[in-house]
Amino acid sequence: MELFELSAPEYDQRFALAVEYNGQNFNGWQAQQSSMRTVQGLLEQAIAKIANHPVRLHCAGRTDAGVHACRQVIHFDTNAQRPLHGWLMGINTELPRDISVNWIVSTDLYFHARFSAQERSYRYLVLNQPASSGLLDSFVTWVHRPLRVELMQEAADLLLGQHDFSAFRAADCQAHSPIKNLLQLQFVQQGPLIALDARANSFLYHMVRNLMGSLLRIGKGERPVEWIAELLQSKDRRLAAATALANGLYFTGVRYDEYHQLPSTFQLPLIGNL
Repeated sequence: MELFELSAPEYDQRFALAVEYNGQNFNGWQAQQSSMRTVQGLLEQAIAKIANHPVRLHCAGRTDAGVHACRQVIHFDTNAQRPLHGWLMGINTELPRDISVNWIVSTDLYFHARFSAQERSYRYLVLNQPASSGLLDSFVTWVHRPLRVELMQEAADLLLGQHDFSAFRAADCQAHSPIKNLLQLQFVQQGPLIALDARANSFLYHMVRNLMGSLLRIGKGERPVEWIAELLQSKDRRLAAATALANGLYFTGVRYDEYHQLPSTFQLPLIGNL
């Protein structure tokens, strides 16, 4: 196994954490040089107070402004000695109410939150009813026109497997390759709530939201099912639909090799365990 470099030579411990957050009031995950509010920035400040030294965080997958997470996995290095319960309670005490650490475990130096990840999962939530929701406005994408979920699923099935997903890649995506292995793209519905569960080895920038944007057009009857395959073959982002809104998207989980012995349970948003 590859030994990932420590952030500083004097740090001999690595901790992995699972974090959930409401992305509504954040300018995404990544810390910015400006004073913009980011998940990484606030987490690094909180952990640094408990560790009593600056820390650098690495995450499984960066999220955009407005995107939520219910199992974002991160890691940091330290030489501070604290019981796990002390780390957990101390960090959460320093965090605002829209971020929470679910668990923290000590791991070995072979583990890396990003590079050790084998699969990542997202869930996109749509509220499909005539009127919008005052309670769920920041947590779902509202579509007032009736959606034909069965057609959306037929189209989603055509995207499974390893493909060049350039047609669903944002212009400023920095991934080395547009080829990804899409393992799951499954719709589930409970009343007016429709969820799309997506799982892949990794995702391109805006990939899930771009896929959802085109699938929604099919669900509205604006495009046939076969259109999604045409888009995939075209490799042309300009031909696909607009990017779906950020507020309906959740980073729901990440899978690692059992060797790392990380907790694997997490709570799915709003629809429960459908």
